[in-house]
Amino acid sequence: MAVALYDLSVANYLQTLGGVESFLSRGMAHCKERNIDPNEIVETRLFDDMLPFRFQIFVVAHHSIGAIRGVQAGLFTPPGQLPSLDYAGLQKVVTDAREALQKITPAEVNALEGKDVVFEVRDMKLPFTAEGFLLSFSLPNFYFHATTAYDILRTKGVPLGKRDFLGRMRMKS
Repeated sequence: MAVALYDLSVANYLQTLGGVESFLSRGMAHCKERNIDPNEIVETRLFDDMLPFRFQIFVVAHHSIGAIRGVQAGLFTPPGQLPSLDYAGLQKVVTDAREALQKITPAEVNALEGKDVVFEVRDMKLPFTAEGFLLSFSLPNFYFHATTAYDILRTKGVPLGKRDFLGRMRMKS
């Protein structure tokens, strides 16, 4: 049985974006319960040489809806200057990405198979096919940044578990 590009990419983005929305909500609730300003988390880093929470969340959106749009255009680049968003603004970025992805049809994504895509950063250009880009570059980056954001919330004491990260699984009906 062949698996469609949509199912390998967008379906996974949607599942994890749902998980990210959930753990961001749990983080907000944790802050409210403990009278903590959630915006204190926005610039939190796991280590000094890692980018902050706001970058992790912004790039989750960039490597989901942004990746699909990049494949459609044939060009994907790193995000530009990141907006200075508060915690609620970061939640909106994730929700907006999920809602935009929900509007993309399986036929639109499946039609991209075999399409040339270039990842361009500064003077470096890496050539991919759509499926090579999504499966070997974008999805691993997406999961890395979602996991890092989750881990930052855990270091801040937010009571999260693996199910909070997984989102809604696609079980047999």
